[in-house]
Amino acid sequence: MYSGPVNTRERLVESAQELLWERGYVGTSPKAILERAGVGQGSMYHHFAGKSALALAAIRRTAEGMRESAEECLSGPGTAYDRVAAYLLRERRVLRGCPIGRMAQDRDVVHSAELRQPLDEMFGWLRGRIAEVLTEGQRRGELAAALDPAATAAAVAAVVQGGYVLARAADDPAPFDAAVHGVLALLAAQVTPAPASTPGTPAAG
Repeated sequence: MYSGPVNTRERLVESAQELLWERGYVGTSPKAILERAGVGQGSMYHHFAGKSALALAAIRRTAEGMRESAEECLSGPGTAYDRVAAYLLRERRVLRGCPIGRMAQDRDVVHSAELRQPLDEMFGWLRGRIAEVLTEGQRRGELAAALDPAATAAAVAAVVQGGYVLARAADDPAPFDAAVHGVLALLAAQVTPAPASTPGTPAAG
């Protein structure tokens, strides 16, 4: 499974990431992590205090990866609408669900302030970043002044998470796609028309 010199700690974190996404926190046992990582029984306790500490490292790593993927889209070229659309339409393994949203469905994670913190930070960052993009779009005159960036950003984040749930329930990515295109249609209605060219002025480019 692992190519190259991957150290034991890295194997444990990567294996925990995979298993938490597949089975959730409650369904992931230390034994399963050790078997997936291909390491000895004492390895986990050499690097981590226990399952909770390893899970925290794995959740943080997953959240960091999601943030990087989202930022790549949201800081890309184009208008505010284009950048939010790039985030919503990026390739996802929809039927596996959101790896961070999956953790929010685990009672043990939600009830642990420590394990829940990376989730809160990730979703908080995402809402804030989308709101920044939308606010920037308003300043540039791309989006209607009446648009509420914070509320719209919250709606975008909620649609993505809800879309995952609907798709998994149907065992079909179609509900996710429909939800995403629905929120994009609502956002498109807030896009302001491009200013008309002044007569006699050559077109740019």
